[in-house]
Amino acid sequence: MQIDLPIVLAGLVVGFAVGLTGMGGGALMTPILVLVFKVDPLTAVSSDLVASFVMKPVGASVHLRRGTVDLRLVRWLVLGSVPAAFAGVLLLKSLGGGEDLQNTIKVLLGVALLLAASTIVIKAVVQHRRGTTAVVSLDDITIRPALTVAIGVLGGVVVGMTSVGSGSLMVVLLLLVYPSLRASQLVGTDLVQAIPLVGAASVAHILFGDFQFGLTTSLLVGALPGVYIGARMSAGAPDRLIRPVMVLVLTASALKLLGAPTGAVGAGLLAVLVAGTVYVIGGRMGWWPRGTRPADEPAPVVEALAPAIEAG
Repeated sequence: MQIDLPIVLAGLVVGFAVGLTGMGGGALMTPILVLVFKVDPLTAVSSDLVASFVMKPVGASVHLRRGTVDLRLVRWLVLGSVPAAFAGVLLLKSLGGGEDLQNTIKVLLGVALLLAASTIVIKAVVQHRRGTTAVVSLDDITIRPALTVAIGVLGGVVVGMTSVGSGSLMVVLLLLVYPSLRASQLVGTDLVQAIPLVGAASVAHILFGDFQFGLTTSLLVGALPGVYIGARMSAGAPDRLIRPVMVLVLTASALKLLGAPTGAVGAGLLAVLVAGTVYVIGGRMGWWPRGTRPADEPAPVVEALAPAIEAG
């Protein structure tokens, strides 16, 4: 087995970003493997999922120690997500083979990455307008089993097919159903449920995908220390600087995966950069009023999207 040093370095960077910001590894590592290292999309998804399965417990253990995990939600989510993730891999294989399958995965990845980038933007916008919210105990949350299982099923299928979505997508859906949960509670709950979810998808990809042990090992050699270092530094992480960069990276990756020409990608990135700059300057100049919401009033649906990216 040969360790690929450039992939080790890429894993280190992505692992550091995951530990520092909470952004999911699939949204960054998979497109890097496809676009930079020219790895076949199915191989990239398979290997990245296995690597993510090893990395997920790092963040989950922190939240378990802090008591920000609702194990009731975890059980209902896993009930839907684990079989759905396995089924997602089988569905992916049924879509075709060879070049057709790789093209299908590229489109699915592009859509998933645009969703992830959108959740970062939504969070940045509505967080500025968010007022004071009540501190809600996990014991006070009323569980809605049917909707929670449905979230698990949808998230499981997307993760099984693209390796993206175990964080941002599922937290967005959880926030719509449980808007009174704090961001830390949602992040912790999602990270814990993602362990069996990604595990199921990993097993399926090992059996039916194109998992490569050498590629995954190279990723982990860099990613594991990266996650640890990033997590240690996360308390003082400059999110205002890091998350806009992630939006640019995710948007560029998504557009390239969807087949956009280089000129269109550049124009899209420029538009995102200009819009972000205007918003930041406007916030500093007081152009955008902050919202004030009573502490006991639940967040509206649009504001419920705010912490979506925290789990990545």
